[in-house]
Amino acid sequence: MSGDDACRIDVWLWRARFCKTRTLAAKVVEEGRVRLTRTGQETRLDKASRTVKVGDALVFALGGRLTAIRVEALGERRGPPAEARTLYSTLTES
Repeated sequence: MSGDDACRIDVWLWRARFCKTRTLAAKVVEEGRVRLTRTGQETRLDKASRTVKVGDALVFALGGRLTAIRVEALGERRGPPAEARTLYSTLTES
């Protein structure tokens, strides 16, 4: 497996600017506040080292709001907000 097809969840949440720091992102994951859906299987992420891939759906609570998104790209760095927004698309709960 090449390192290009997956990214640690804490790194991805930080790059996508959902968390201000990687430490904060890791804490959110370790508190069990992130659910991942891949190939129809939903799992609650419990470790910051768990990986996300393009196409994965994530649901998490931040600041009292439930956020549902699909991972569109893994990103190379923590760029400006406009760049961060290209890493995901918002899913609407119907």
